Amino acid sequence: MESRKKYKVGMYGGSFNPLHLGHLECIIKAAGLCEELYIVISYRENETDVPLRVKIRWVYRLTHHIGNIKIIPLEDRLDNKEDYVEALWQEDCEKVKERIGKKIDVVFCGSDYDENSFWNKCYEDSDFVVFKRNKYNSTAIRQNVYAHWDWMPRAVRAYYTKKVLIIGGESAGKTVLTINLANYFNTVYLEEVGRELSELSGTDEYMMPEDFTRILLEHKAKEMRLMDRAEKVLFEDTDCLITRFFMDFLKGEGIEKNAALADAIAALNSYDLILYLEPDVDWVQDGGRSEEIAANRYKYGKMIKDLYTAHGFAFKTISGDYNERFDKAVQYVNEMLGEIKPGD
Repeated sequence: MESRKKYKVGMYGGSFNPLHLGHLECIIKAAGLCEELYIVISYRENETDVPLRVKIRWVYRLTHHIGNIKIIPLEDRLDNKEDYVEALWQEDCEKVKERIGKKIDVVFCGSDYDENSFWNKCYEDSDFVVFKRNKYNSTAIRQNVYAHWDWMPRAVRAYYTKKVLIIGGESAGKTVLTINLANYFNTVYLEEVGRELSELSGTDEYMMPEDFTRILLEHKAKEMRLMDRAEKVLFEDTDCLITRFFMDFLKGEGIEKNAALADAIAALNSYDLILYLEPDVDWVQDGGRSEEIAANRYKYGKMIKDLYTAHGFAFKTISGDYNERFDKAVQYVNEMLGEIKPGD
């Protein structure tokens, strides 16, 4: 059966720094016109560029279902576009042609390029097709990611999602504040996974080593899954070091191996903001909280602070009543996001 595709081999290239909906629309349309479409990803090995592996993951996740797309990385050795002279155009063109290994029938571009661009001049033996790319612009996104959040596909947003960790001792209001912040900023949150697992024997006093292992691993796995669903920020109710604190406090079996696991996960973790809640709200006994901690809240609170400091984590301290805590937390989150208001 004769192919309905207009071209056998096509090419679409860009720096995708970051990849936005305009890029995605061009890729979808180009793929519909070709039997094979090669996406050339230009990248730089410096802090101004999104890492190549991240860009490849973006393109693959958004296009692998299409079935006719292949990815080619192309290193950009220059810091400024102005230095990209014609001799370098031709050099890169030859590299791309060699990697593809067959005649390129068509080169696709967004409307930020025209017939005078290097894409047309270098590939003069190929058709040149320009797709209108509307308002989307990588430069504008880089200048203010969160003001242009809707310009990026969901697969791209996770790279820019901020993580806010809420920590503190028992009955410090962590869970309530975490959920309130997630609702206010219209995003998702990671609950304290240890609460349910700590009661598998009726009380945390008789927790088994595998309970702590499961808490540590499930919490991290849930965090990684939720990053794809979060809108600008993910709020987390405690993490592995709070679990580590309770392992030390309970002095249960298998502490050494689980403590090593907690430390290993902590070494992998990073947060854009950590909020420590002082224990200056009323103690609420929900049936499973420690009376020892209740009687010495500031002592154990200091132990938690010292644990995070020892692992290299800085945090901001919040105190006061529940409304004061919420207002202060919102202020810190907005400052982190560059004064972007929820929903903007």
